[in-house]
Amino acid sequence: MKITWFGHSAFRVETGGAVIMIDPFLSENPKYGKDALEAAKGATHVLLTHGHHDHIGDAVAICKGTGATLVANFEICMFLAGQGVENFSPGNHGGNVDYGAFSVALVPAWHSSSEIVDGKPVYLGNPGGLVIQPKSAGDKVLYHMGDTDIFTGMELINEIYQPAIGIVPVGDRFTMGGKVAAMACKRYFGFSTVIPCHYGTFPIIDPDPSAFLAAMTGENVLVPKIGEAFDL
Repeated sequence: MKITWFGHSAFRVETGGAVIMIDPFLSENPKYGKDALEAAKGATHVLLTHGHHDHIGDAVAICKGTGATLVANFEICMFLAGQGVENFSPGNHGGNVDYGAFSVALVPAWHSSSEIVDGKPVYLGNPGGLVIQPKSAGDKVLYHMGDTDIFTGMELINEIYQPAIGIVPVGDRFTMGGKVAAMACKRYFGFSTVIPCHYGTFPIIDPDPSAFLAAMTGENVLVPKIGEAFDL
């Protein structure tokens, strides 16, 4: 499995011939700010955790430019279909959908979900996390938590899916801060690799993952460089 982090919560995951873009906030991302279609070259799927602009990002442009299938909750799919997305696959919490090279389950997250249209928020369904279950031998189950606080239901997510790779928001204010994020990882999961995200993008959130790293002493934490692919 090859993974690339683009800053914030935006990732590219390659497994079994599938190229998955998660929360592709790219062209307007202060920590990336490069061409979204270049970053998403060959994309087969775009997965969204929730409807905030810093997560939907360039999803429409990528879906139009590559023909990738949008995977999100029902409300987001309908909202973006109205913006020209033709291939979409809606789901909701508890659902697990097979896409050939992988399957994905939508799981709960403690957050909110909306987009601002004409100065007013438009409700975009329940926020969620994504559990990606690859079919390729050796590729591990990946859990992108989306934006969330800690919650006891994480224990069930681990029991059902047993994710080995955790992508965890640590920037505080809108998500867990580093100390609480570390508590979530240690208390509820047995990740072999933990990747912190959702920090450093804007001045209003934590500038780095130092609080998380300090609380995760002895754990297998990987802090990737923006735009550089790595293998797991």
